[in-house]
Amino acid sequence: MPPMASGVADYAGALFGALKQLGDISLEDRNADLHLYHIGNNQLHRAVYRRALQQPGVVILHDAVLGHFFLGCLSQSEYVEEFTFNYGNWHRDLAARLWSERASAGIDSRYYRYPMLRRIAEVSRRVIVHNPGAAQMVRAHCREARIAEIPHLFAPPHPIPAYEVIESRQALGISPGDFLFGVFGYLRESKRLPMVLGAFERVFKMHPRARLLVAGDFVSSDLARAVKPNRDQPGVTWLGKQPERSFWRLVHAIDAGINLRYPSAGETSGITIRLMGIGKPVIMSDTLDNSHYPDSTTVRVAPGIAEKAMLEEAMLALISSPSLARQIGRQAAQHIAQNHQLAQVASSCWSVLRAAAEERLQ
Repeated sequence: MPPMASGVADYAGALFGALKQLGDISLEDRNADLHLYHIGNNQLHRAVYRRALQQPGVVILHDAVLGHFFLGCLSQSEYVEEFTFNYGNWHRDLAARLWSERASAGIDSRYYRYPMLRRIAEVSRRVIVHNPGAAQMVRAHCREARIAEIPHLFAPPHPIPAYEVIESRQALGISPGDFLFGVFGYLRESKRLPMVLGAFERVFKMHPRARLLVAGDFVSSDLARAVKPNRDQPGVTWLGKQPERSFWRLVHAIDAGINLRYPSAGETSGITIRLMGIGKPVIMSDTLDNSHYPDSTTVRVAPGIAEKAMLEEAMLALISSPSLARQIGRQAAQHIAQNHQLAQVASSCWSVLRAAAEERLQ
């Protein structure tokens, strides 16, 4: 829970406050009728994962690929046993190879093909996911799993005055008429940052008024070293992770977001929801995880050999037509307002919790 520095903690805190308006809910009550667990691909969730197995309840699965989680919390023999529990003993050699080559787990697609969800999916009374990609992963590991797909919540920020947005752009050296792209959040290999920087370099040569803001902390030291030559790239501004108020000032200051996720861990990006919620167009990866957004609300880039070229074309299209960018942003905000509001998400979660509790008490 907050103030732990993670997107899942922020989500859990917001949802907890909304659920308290609907029924009798408390923190850390081992004698409760039903337990609700938030699980993500993060070592902060070790104890939560263990409890979810010991006292099964409803799990909100924020990341549907838990393989990286197991690489961080299990020994080699434990990891191999967990892998074979999920996929069969004939995969024992593959499991050992994945363990020995785990330094490349952040970007190697093999680690994303094996989510290792069977144990949590089999024991949980319900599994809540945020997108069709995650639902498909859970179902592939447990056909009997009872899955509820509930949109990722959007908690609107306090209003940001227009003069603060102008001040933020000025502080970044953004002049009127410049088009500012933004990359936010923890910087890991799956956010495709080297490719984003390469695409922006070409875009900047064609449109010298294009700008790129990268605001976040590096999760991977390998990625930090890989992009070190780009730290002085023209048109690019680098900032670390921002406090909440500064974050909202910056996201209001951009003209469009770039939030690629590939390989995908089955997560719905909280950053994407926040950007769309305030009316910013977002360039995102064209994956099953993002397929629930209407086409008119996003700009999608297909992973693969054409990814860089498609990103360049998407960026150029938005720069060349700011009115198009604004239109996509407006439609994105409408979609989030209609489907992702906190009270709406809490009500859907409460229905799932109530059904699971009634079933348990019968």
